[in-house]
Amino acid sequence: MTQQFVTILGSTGSIGTSTLDLIRAHGEKFKIRALIAGSNVELLIEQALAFKPEMVAIHDETRFDRLREGLKGSGVEIVAGRSGVLEAAALNTDICVAAIVGLAGLEPLMTALPHCRKLLIANKEPLVAAGPIVMRAAYQCDTKIIPLDSEHNAIFQVFEDDNRDQIDKLILTASGGPFRTWPIEKMNLATPDQAIAHPNWSMGKKISVDSASMVNKALEIIEANQLFGLSPTQIEVIIHPQSIIHSMVEYRDGSVLAQMGAPDMRTPIAYALAYPNRMETTGKTINWATLKQLDFEEPDHIKFPALRIAYSCIALGGAACIALNAANEAAVEHYLNGKIAFGRIIPWIEEAINLAIDQPAPATIPDVIELDQMIRHHLVA
Repeated sequence: MTQQFVTILGSTGSIGTSTLDLIRAHGEKFKIRALIAGSNVELLIEQALAFKPEMVAIHDETRFDRLREGLKGSGVEIVAGRSGVLEAAALNTDICVAAIVGLAGLEPLMTALPHCRKLLIANKEPLVAAGPIVMRAAYQCDTKIIPLDSEHNAIFQVFEDDNRDQIDKLILTASGGPFRTWPIEKMNLATPDQAIAHPNWSMGKKISVDSASMVNKALEIIEANQLFGLSPTQIEVIIHPQSIIHSMVEYRDGSVLAQMGAPDMRTPIAYALAYPNRMETTGKTINWATLKQLDFEEPDHIKFPALRIAYSCIALGGAACIALNAANEAAVEHYLNGKIAFGRIIPWIEEAINLAIDQPAPATIPDVIELDQMIRHHLVA
């Protein structure tokens, strides 16, 4: 069996480590070409020694000497800084896993896109802020985009492209996060430790806070609009606390196709790595004998206004979507650092969107980054 080469953008994060866990179990199928990390040099050294990639890159240049020391004699090429990250991302590979958190992942993703056959996108932010640019580039490069987000991956699995005109709506499921049953007054004063304590999923801090505020689901609404090309009126959100049904596609004949699985990211990653085939996962699976019920409820739009904001941003255009993402990233960082309360995240986002309303939709990646930085600077100032 011919091995497929894999590059991982963000190898030391939760998606990157889960991907490597699967690759370790299927070494006959995959070979690592490049590993790219932000600053976690010790884990990157450990990964490089275990998987022996051609190249490793670390964005934090202050960690370069430690990386070189840790990989001395390994034969692995070592690069650092922005230029090093982009050099590693530009290596030709079969599969590229894009898992760098936030808009910081946009430039490496766009660099990698022409150099891979399959681009597995885990981070929502590039598609939210620059969806039309990313999707157009993928089409031009004939690169297959497969979402790793459990919700979009679920839709991808049951979306009948030949019957696109027969699809009534996409139904994104949401666990409701840790604050689903909290009163809004208590939620607005929640500590970071409370916000990152997701009831079902093991995720990084940023995406855990996004889940708690349901901004995560707002980003997913915009992402689904970009990925699947359906109108916002055809995208709905339903609360499903068990996180067993990951999303659904409802067809005009009344049929609803749902993808189900345990809340473990290794399931969608395994699907995407093996696509169009399937392979065994190293993750959790469902014990159907112990699964007693599946619950559903309408989202509380008063407590979680991010959902309403997402639809407004799609209507307002690309600049508003960039503002939503930029403000949320800045607000979450400030919240995790103890500088603002949880209840300030949504007002920050609304302020940023108002600032961007009159801005034209950026046509290039530099335009996207410039507007993103302008929004962040205004909020910090």
